[in-house]
Amino acid sequence: MEVKRCPWATKDLDIEYHDKEWGKPVHDDNLLFEMIILEGMQAGLSWTTVLNKRESMRTAFDGFNPKIIAEYSIEKKEQLLLNPGIIRNKAKINALVSNAQAFLRIQEEYSSFDSYIWRFINNRPITNTWTELSQVPTTTELSDAISKDLYAHGFKFVGSTICYAFMQAIGMVNDHMIWCEQYSKC
Repeated sequence: MEVKRCPWATKDLDIEYHDKEWGKPVHDDNLLFEMIILEGMQAGLSWTTVLNKRESMRTAFDGFNPKIIAEYSIEKKEQLLLNPGIIRNKAKINALVSNAQAFLRIQEEYSSFDSYIWRFINNRPITNTWTELSQVPTTTELSDAISKDLYAHGFKFVGSTICYAFMQAIGMVNDHMIWCEQYSKC
């Protein structure tokens, strides 16, 4: 029997991510930080490219530990730009560090990033009822508001499209097709 999945999940790594992570609510600050960084790294690239480099980035970025990343030196950033296993973009590497610093400030202000981000939807995931991929938006008024607020807190590479993808990834929004086997699991 064929498994019904969202149409974008066609390759092995995409299928694994779709079935195990995408759209499932995340409340762990470390994973939230990883996902917001990965979504920013995707800008201009395919999600498959990000998934292919995820483990290398996890190693290179000290397990996506914001406390360590916030202290990265110029030398460390230059070293990262030489690592072929990661997405080597100077602006994105610089954003990695500033985003870690902003993330820590939000944790301090709201007690956790989880408390901060999920308050935008009153801790209740939005469940959509899409039947076709073409119905899924790339931005919403909510992703616009989150993007604006993240920028105000000092984040970079958090435009509205990136924020909407982040919302989908961490389960703030369930955008699985209603016929997808993962729809009811989110």
